[in-house]
Amino acid sequence: MLTDRDTLLRKLHELRSEHRDLDTVISRMAQQVTDQLQLQRLKKRKLLLKDEITWLESRMIPDSIA
Repeated sequence: MLTDRDTLLRKLHELRSEHRDLDTVISRMAQQVTDQLQLQRLKKRKLLLKDEITWLESRMIPDSIA
């Protein structure tokens, strides 16, 4: 899967960018009377992205010897 550090960094950058974009869209939608179902879907997607970002970041940190 994703093992090369450059590939991990590139994917991490893409996920962070999408996460920021969703944050902006969600903020704008929350200020308007809008489709609540769509808003919930965007929020769920944002949470999934955050989980994936965290997972990728943890893969990039070398294991330390206790």
